[in-house]
Amino acid sequence: MTTIFRGRLRTGAALIAMLGATPAFADEAAVDAAESADVAEIVVLGRGEARQVQELGAADIALEVSGISPLKAIDKLPGVNFQAADPFGAYEWSSRISIRGFNQNQLGFTLDGIPLGDMSYGNHNGLHISRAIISENVGRVEVAQGAGALAAASTSNLGGTIEFFSREPAEAFGVEASGTYGSEETKRAFIRLDSGAIVSGGPRLSLSYAWQDADKWKGDGVQRQHQVNARIVQPVGDGQFFGFVNYSDRRENDYQDLSAEMIGRLGYNWDNFAKNWDLAVQVAKIYQNQVARAAWATGVANGSLPLGTPFVAPYAGVGQSFPAPVASVDDAYYDAAGLRKDWLAGAGVEAPLGEYWTFKATGYYHGNKGRGLWFTPYVTTPGGAPMTIRTTEYEIERYGIVASSLFEVGANKFEIGMWYEDNDFNQARRFYGLADTTGAPSRGSLKFPKDPLATQWDFDFNTQTLQYHVQDTLDLGSFQINAGWKGLRVTNLASPTVRGGLASGKTEAKDWFLPQAGLLYRLNDDNELFASYTQNMRAFESSATGGPFATTQLGFDRLDLKPETSTTYELGFRTKSSRFQGVIAGYYVDFKDRIIAFANGSGIVGNPAILSNVGDVRSWGVEAAGTFRVTPELSLFASYAYNDSEYQDDVVNAAGAVVAATAGKTVVNSPKHLAKGEITWDNGTFFARVGANYTSKRYYSYENDAEVGGFVIVDASIGYRLNERISIQANATNLFDKEYVSTIGTNGFANRGDSQTLLAGAPQQFFVTLKAGF
Repeated sequence: MTTIFRGRLRTGAALIAMLGATPAFADEAAVDAAESADVAEIVVLGRGEARQVQELGAADIALEVSGISPLKAIDKLPGVNFQAADPFGAYEWSSRISIRGFNQNQLGFTLDGIPLGDMSYGNHNGLHISRAIISENVGRVEVAQGAGALAAASTSNLGGTIEFFSREPAEAFGVEASGTYGSEETKRAFIRLDSGAIVSGGPRLSLSYAWQDADKWKGDGVQRQHQVNARIVQPVGDGQFFGFVNYSDRRENDYQDLSAEMIGRLGYNWDNFAKNWDLAVQVAKIYQNQVARAAWATGVANGSLPLGTPFVAPYAGVGQSFPAPVASVDDAYYDAAGLRKDWLAGAGVEAPLGEYWTFKATGYYHGNKGRGLWFTPYVTTPGGAPMTIRTTEYEIERYGIVASSLFEVGANKFEIGMWYEDNDFNQARRFYGLADTTGAPSRGSLKFPKDPLATQWDFDFNTQTLQYHVQDTLDLGSFQINAGWKGLRVTNLASPTVRGGLASGKTEAKDWFLPQAGLLYRLNDDNELFASYTQNMRAFESSATGGPFATTQLGFDRLDLKPETSTTYELGFRTKSSRFQGVIAGYYVDFKDRIIAFANGSGIVGNPAILSNVGDVRSWGVEAAGTFRVTPELSLFASYAYNDSEYQDDVVNAAGAVVAATAGKTVVNSPKHLAKGEITWDNGTFFARVGANYTSKRYYSYENDAEVGGFVIVDASIGYRLNERISIQANATNLFDKEYVSTIGTNGFANRGDSQTLLAGAPQQFFVTLKAGF
């Protein structure tokens, strides 16, 4: 992230002094300067909060590779497990985050208070943070591992909340720019203009543009994005009016999903066939010959074909055996891609309406148009290629308002607030024809296709969300008490245009009293204890590819449909000194009515998932983090988390027979151990950082008979500031070129055994960024 270096150096030096200065390493003046400094540029371990929460500032994100997803930046925090198949953490098919055994669609995400939904790949109620805002414009990120803020506008935050906050337009005129070049022909440019106050007391405007283009690290394809962010602030007395418009156009080719068997047979570098169109056509023809021969053999066996009927292959000259090393039609497809266009806009006010009353309200709009494309050999083009392009198509139109009032009277801070959203979401599965060509396909993967050959299903979903919250904070000096509750009602309506065998109908998740309480006890100025209790509920998903509507009508009607709920208990201790700050916390989570979706065949086929209520999940664990300043230039950061998440019940069918023996099994994608360490050096001219991240083994079958091993990944950065305005920075990701499985569950999780639902992590990559500020 481009930085105005004078301010950064001044604040950075003060922060270093705050955490590292002692008579042996620095003078008392530096300590005094540090204690009065703004701490927004370091990892803040939640001091003064009655819950486990940390905050990461813009300066910390700036040390990562330019264009990094803020989700990858927070991966070093305790209990956070983030995985992706690209070095930036921005490739959405692979981007996955979990906290304390809760998956991404069970967490809450907001940007400046505006809901981002559950940020899943086929997002039905929001968008990914990598599209919502340019990474250089993220001012800070707040992570609450268990008890998210009551005001958080989320219907999915069972297991924690991640809140992103954008940078405000600067007080003075300025221009920031950066350019990045690196491995796989990665090219990235960023520019930001801050107007300052256009006239005295007048509005301040910021306008930013980012462009990125990179080749995939294996196979053929690109990951490309254009983004524009605009924000305006108009001060009015002690308050302000504000507005923003963010635009993103993201187009990225996918990596092929792997299984453990495929990795052993084909290696980590195996990918789709692109640009070898002729090989993809050959494999598709062979597969269609195999299907035809199987149908012929069945017909002869059951007598539907006369005895002696000869077999005639639909595609002559290619045989019925795949060319080595291909062993299955699912080993590779020609290509796949994700296309997303988003507009996110909002306007609001934040102002004191009296001595004791502060009011804030934001109205917002989000429009999305998206396609997920696969060149599928399972459906042929009549008179054309032995393939079609299979799409999942998305269109979102959602409007909402988030508002709150804060009243401060004596030792009390009393807050009430509400959130309302109306979300229209259209989702469809279509097939587009391909001509019988050689050398290259008749359609590309990075353009929105037109003129479909067929529509398998087409649904309109409407989701109405109403949430309110009430909270009081009583500060009695040594004690601080937080208590309140929120109420939530979400109604989902699924209306088919083309049913395609999927469920329709209406669901409702409602609970008008979800309490939260917290206690903070200040032992002295440097040490504090905290405890919290939280209840949360997750609403049902309005989607044909996830949630209760993503199954058959019979399955929907038989499903024991109850909203997932969680109860979280936390207890922790924080401490700080002139050189060290740290936190340790323990937690216990009671998760009820866990709904799991069993993968049903290859992901490209798109069979309806098999949904089951697995009952209860119990999680408990310990998290610790600390920052230590060895000298004013040298700092150390470390975090560790132990998490034990287990299913408490088996999955049984209507007849009482065990379908999946999940009782006592570890929750999928839930590592027991996460350990992160970081060493940072910054003397004002030279700066460097090296970080190591350990993730223990993870299961990708519900019965725990399929797993990926643990690994350690090391990233590093080094830089030099030529002067206050210009710097150069080099970054290395996966420094020691470790081969490993990063993301699991891309095509869901199977009941038992190996499945094609893994992605390989990116290899060693290098990037250089030149930054300037004027």
